[in-house]
Amino acid sequence: MSAPRFARFQEADNGDHWPGFVDALATLLLVIVFLLAVFVVSQVSLSQALTGRDEQLAALNAQLATLADELNIARDENAELNLRIEGLETDIAGLEDERDQLTGALAMAQVRTQELNAELEAQQELSEESRRALLLLNQQMAVLRDQIATLNAALDAAELRAEEAEAQVINLGERLNAALAERAAELAVYRSDFFGRLRAILGNRTGVRIVGDRFVFETDVLFASGSAALSSEGRESLRPIADAIMQLTTEIPDDLEWVIRIDGHTDPVPIRTTYPSNWHLSAARAISVVNWMEDLGVPSERLVAAGFGEHHPLVEGRTASANAQNRRIELKLTSR
Repeated sequence: MSAPRFARFQEADNGDHWPGFVDALATLLLVIVFLLAVFVVSQVSLSQALTGRDEQLAALNAQLATLADELNIARDENAELNLRIEGLETDIAGLEDERDQLTGALAMAQVRTQELNAELEAQQELSEESRRALLLLNQQMAVLRDQIATLNAALDAAELRAEEAEAQVINLGERLNAALAERAAELAVYRSDFFGRLRAILGNRTGVRIVGDRFVFETDVLFASGSAALSSEGRESLRPIADAIMQLTTEIPDDLEWVIRIDGHTDPVPIRTTYPSNWHLSAARAISVVNWMEDLGVPSERLVAAGFGEHHPLVEGRTASANAQNRRIELKLTSR
């Protein structure tokens, strides 16, 4: 074949190229046909292989779906089992608590049983001692009954003595009242004598009067308005009264308790001086009279000062005349 092909090349060199191209194209066509045949064969094989793969994939998908269903069923069963486990755990905890309670109750019952057994044994041991103690208690009760009878007798005697003593107390009270009445009568005698002397001393002096068992001095005679300082005229008017009191101290027995009570009174007009109230002014005036009588020699233990303010008027009303009468110093001989 090389010779003719060479011959064709020679012919080509001679200027006739068409047959060579035809040969080349034929050869190329053969190659292409071969390649197409190979491609077709490979495509058929690949198609068959892909068809097998799809069938396997479908089978695998079916198996996967079955496994997924089984997994879901397993999950549901697992959830149900978990719930049953939780319920069983709760039941177990309750049973354990009940067991603990029963165990504690059993322990307490055992302890109580032991205590009761011990008490029973102690009672059995002490029964004889209890009988002896009961016998001794009965003997002591008999002794106590005897003592109570003795005490009742002593109580009756004491009640009798108490009745006698009460009678004596009543008698002493009557005697004391009689003595006090006698003393009061005796003091009334001296009071009457004292008032008689004061009447004689004071005469019909203006601003002085007797009200019941008291001598009443209007303070306008003794003090300036709103003042507790005795005026010179007031001091002189009280001097004879102090002399009468001092003479009285020598006449009244020492065992007769008496005092001259000096009471200060004001009118209801509010005070407008250095004294904070009419109480203070009335007390200050009574004290001024007491101090002056002490200066004149009257024993201090026979003098008492009291302030009443405006609360015990002699006359009602708030006229100038009523106020003048209510502003006063009262002297009263009384028992202490």
